[in-house]
Amino acid sequence: MNSTLKAWLHGLLGAAIGAIGTAIPLVIVAPQNFNFSGPGLIQLAKACGASALLAAGLYLKTSPLPPD
Repeated sequence: MNSTLKAWLHGLLGAAIGAIGTAIPLVIVAPQNFNFSGPGLIQLAKACGASALLAAGLYLKTSPLPPD
């Protein structure tokens, strides 16, 4: 794996992790809906996943796949 692809993957992973980090405060804002037990955990996972997918899409828009 070349260094350009490695840097690109690092940026993509960083964008996804950052997005998950922005979804976690939902536990503080709406603890009745987003918590760490049962259905609340599923809702939190959905919010984190949606946020990560959105961030990954935005990253791909600004930094498309590097050439081979």
